[in-house]
Amino acid sequence: MKIETLRERAARRAPEDYFVGEVWMQTVAAPEAPSRLSALTVSFAPGARTAWHTHPAGQTLLILSGRCRVQSRGGPVRELGPGDVVRFAPGEEHWHGAAPDQPMTHLAMQEAVDGVTAHWLEQVSQDDYLRPPQD
Repeated sequence: MKIETLRERAARRAPEDYFVGEVWMQTVAAPEAPSRLSALTVSFAPGARTAWHTHPAGQTLLILSGRCRVQSRGGPVRELGPGDVVRFAPGEEHWHGAAPDQPMTHLAMQEAVDGVTAHWLEQVSQDDYLRPPQD
């Protein structure tokens, strides 16, 4: 058994190359062989979001608080709330972040493939981010 207290898992600012706005990440699980699981709580200020990206083994997000915006390349912007889950297939280009007027925190879960959990692409344009969400 290994226990890590909240004090031992300090939050860190997300890298500006892959995020827009104020975003904080806190590790829940890091891949340790034979496990490939990576899990983080990620907190977004209003308007903050990821860049477009993919995950080699897919990704699952559990929205913990606030309003989350998500989009797959070519698809509509969707808005989710606490308790909602979204799953992205391996290689699916997508982004996610907070709504323009509310912060959001989610639990992000993905597996590492050859030590890689994400492939980062270009930033999401302001026009794409501000598209009205669809049901």
